[in-house]
Amino acid sequence: MAISNLQAAAYKQNTLNTASPGELTLMLYNGCLKFIKQGKTGIENNDIEMRNINIKKAQDIIRELMVTLETNSDLGKNMMRIYDFVLSRLVDANIKNDVQALNEAEQFVTEFRDTWKQVIQIDRQQRHGSGGQA
Repeated sequence: MAISNLQAAAYKQNTLNTASPGELTLMLYNGCLKFIKQGKTGIENNDIEMRNINIKKAQDIIRELMVTLETNSDLGKNMMRIYDFVLSRLVDANIKNDVQALNEAEQFVTEFRDTWKQVIQIDRQQRHGSGGQA
């Protein structure tokens, strides 16, 4: 079993090392959604530690997306405002044990993730032909 864990860790590390910036962003969105869902489970099970750990991980991902966002265009500025809103909803969810705030954050992150996935697919199709699933 230890070998398979080492192989899984090596695979994950290789995936991170070879991913394009777009694919890394998609991974961040997917990770954020995973942690939001786990935070919801923590709230539903009244597991304060689980809620706190996972919502903080989701917050960290949003902060990373904010730090790397280029804000020299209207689009970048608008995305920063939305990221800031998502971050505030995550903070509210954690402080107030609020599933609705998590649902709101999840909705925005899901929309960003789905849009980003489409952008990657279109880019791949333009560069490599009709293949290119993200």
